[in-house]
Amino acid sequence: MALDFAAGCVGALWEFCKLFCQCSRTGLPKVCWIPGAAGVLVGHPFDTVKVRLQVQNVNKPMYRGTFHCFQSIIRQESMLGLYKGIGSPMMGLTFINAIVFGVQGNTMRMLGRDTPLNQFLAGASAGAIQCVICCPMELAKTRMQMQGTGEKKSKRKMYKNSLDCLVRIYNKEGIRGINRGMVTTLVRETPGFGVYFLAYDVLTRSLGCEPEDPYMIPKLLFAGGMSGIASWLSTYPVDVIKSRLQADGVGGVYQYNGIMDCVRQSIQKEGWRVFTRGLTSTLLRAFPVNATTFATVTLFLMYMREGGECSIPDSEPPSVQLQPLQTQTQPTSM
Repeated sequence: MALDFAAGCVGALWEFCKLFCQCSRTGLPKVCWIPGAAGVLVGHPFDTVKVRLQVQNVNKPMYRGTFHCFQSIIRQESMLGLYKGIGSPMMGLTFINAIVFGVQGNTMRMLGRDTPLNQFLAGASAGAIQCVICCPMELAKTRMQMQGTGEKKSKRKMYKNSLDCLVRIYNKEGIRGINRGMVTTLVRETPGFGVYFLAYDVLTRSLGCEPEDPYMIPKLLFAGGMSGIASWLSTYPVDVIKSRLQADGVGGVYQYNGIMDCVRQSIQKEGWRVFTRGLTSTLLRAFPVNATTFATVTLFLMYMREGGECSIPDSEPPSVQLQPLQTQTQPTSM
């Protein structure tokens, strides 16, 4: 059964690649990119603050909290400091959303029944597969966000941009280097996306998000935003460890020997509160970004199913389930 499930996930990914290419004239790639790009532009400053708070040296802390971190970055590095590393998520978001849409939608059809367990499994499979792109993307993002901390003009730039960052890491450390943090990314994304889709399905059903409902859009926004928050809360401690491992080694100095060593050192030095560092900025970012993405994607897929012009043999748009329709929408990369 496990092998069949894995094979189904791979097949679903291949089927969606065909769908993505053939549907380009209808706007499907745009629905993957436009809300995602808007989400990155709005949410990236909060992500930069999150990463800085997660990995700062507890013995010589630069920031006292979320608001102080925002202030310090703007004062020391200008507004552009909040957007360091934005090139990486901008490059990867279309591929990530496309993979998630294809795997989640097709896995739900493969599983057959729309149940809470199947929603979780479909989301988890999508989260696991997109890690192939997500992990290197977040590695480059994290390294760029940490570069030139506290400097308006970096005296010595190690990386020119996100792509240069990945190339340099690959040349120095090989495939293993650009996949640094892959295990923690898998541990975060697999259950995280499962919770994401499960929460969205439960909320849309509870709120009664039906097509004829005049308040459907506000309900979709609320369901999407709360799903993003639920997803982050469920796996946030893993994200702290992932960020520390991916930031480790900048400047050639390595502090951790692996995941368990990072966990042990972090708890010894900072206590259990270490696993909440940066959580405030993460939740502030999670609601608007995921609310917008979920609502946009759901409405687009409803339109396509009811009167769209995407006619594709041997394939169909990912099903979306708003009561009583069968719709499934997919999250952006958390």
